[in-house]
Amino acid sequence: MAGKKSIDYALYLVTDSTPEILGSRDLVQVVEDAVAGGVTCVQLRDKTSSTEELIAVAKRLHEVTKRAGVPLLINDRVDVAAAVRCEGAHVGQDDTDLAEARRILGPDAIIGVSAGTVEEALRACEGGADYLGIGTVYATQTKKNSKVILGPGGVREILAAIAEGGYDIPTVCIGGINQSNVQFTLEQTVTSSGRTLDGVAVVSVIIAASDPARASSHLLATIRETARKTTAALGTPKFGTTSYVTQDVVKRVGELKPISHNMTNLVVQNIAANVALAIGASPIMSSYGEEAADLARLGGALVINMGTVTPEGLANHQKAIKAYNEAGRPVVYDPVGAGATAIRRAAVKTIMAAGHLDVIKGNEGEIKTVFGNDETQQRGVDSSSTLNAAQKAYLVRDLAAREGNIVVMTGETDYVSDGTAVVRVHNGHKFLGEVTGTGCSLGTTISAALAAYPESRLSAVVTAMLHYEIAAEVAAVRADVQGPGTFVPAFLDELYRIREATTGGDASWLERARVSDAFAR
Repeated sequence: MAGKKSIDYALYLVTDSTPEILGSRDLVQVVEDAVAGGVTCVQLRDKTSSTEELIAVAKRLHEVTKRAGVPLLINDRVDVAAAVRCEGAHVGQDDTDLAEARRILGPDAIIGVSAGTVEEALRACEGGADYLGIGTVYATQTKKNSKVILGPGGVREILAAIAEGGYDIPTVCIGGINQSNVQFTLEQTVTSSGRTLDGVAVVSVIIAASDPARASSHLLATIRETARKTTAALGTPKFGTTSYVTQDVVKRVGELKPISHNMTNLVVQNIAANVALAIGASPIMSSYGEEAADLARLGGALVINMGTVTPEGLANHQKAIKAYNEAGRPVVYDPVGAGATAIRRAAVKTIMAAGHLDVIKGNEGEIKTVFGNDETQQRGVDSSSTLNAAQKAYLVRDLAAREGNIVVMTGETDYVSDGTAVVRVHNGHKFLGEVTGTGCSLGTTISAALAAYPESRLSAVVTAMLHYEIAAEVAAVRADVQGPGTFVPAFLDELYRIREATTGGDASWLERARVSDAFAR
């Protein structure tokens, strides 16, 4: 028996010798090709062959895997693993007992255990398993007797329980994983504490592939890249103004005074108009869709704020979106309270279908609703968070890529994406969350920046956010500010001061910018 060593579980191949999957090909040759393509661990699973046949195939496979430095594990049959003297075995809940497998194979053997529930996972950890195979993730033809389909959420729950129990054990997930869903699966199983899978176990996507080496290579590349990006997204941000920030955005708004057409509720109109004036834009508060066509031709941008939902309001929003799309002017959508009620969730779908939205801005719950998570339930404009850093980064990136626009998710740290890059903005102050309309007014600020700086939507949005949030930071610590009530006039003053300073060539305020690239190498 080979001594135990550190194992790379990234791409874990489980064999299948059935004609439906393997066809008439030689299993050993298929595995050899797969290992050449990048498979990092092999499990021989064969429930039908005799012991003699199984040992013969296992010996041939072990010669292949030893040459490549890849461990070979035998499913269930610890007697075969002992006879072949391979690296170890894998046992399921209905197979050989873990303690018995350890007694037979010894302390140096690698022994993995299947787990489909939190209880099974914790029991295996307590029993001394070397790794866990968590599943079944998705329905699969290669294992039709699965007791339960976990989905990524179920896998994440098990990973969280392992972490909370204090166990640092490698994990792979299995069941229906393929090239089209492997990235999504790895992203969606990251726990709130940052615990991630160590790899994925696959069967038919490689065994049934016409080119096992190519299939393995593509899968491993996706797995490695997803792991790299997840690690980067969870890492400590390195602050800097990055290439996404330019003082020209603020200068251009002050010089061009673009129109910011706000379709918003009465509560927000006053502060939104004042913010627009402070940054140098020209606010127009009009919720009448019939005049949108004329306003769109004036060269500004539209802000749709879903603070109050009525059939008439939705009809006006649809007309305005159409008008601004036809004029080629930017549209900013703020899905306020999107997940609070069934009416609002339906309204989101109506607005999303009305035309192109250049920017979608909302808190975590609102962005999840827009993405299509109908299970999200908000309390009004609740901004509570359930996602970790990596999940937030992937959410905004994936929504932006799907919609072909910019997505802004506000929170203690803001996430902004154009579908490729994900920028984190770490500025701001808690007073912004304690004054009605400040979130909506950020949309007004973004709209003016988009109208004035069409060269780069991402730069326009990120710079506008910094203008807004740095002004809040400066205002909050002024001697005349005692709380949210005195904060508002000071905030408007600082928005104006930054605009005036930047127009005059002084962009020193940007030294306060705390911006990081979520997926920086």
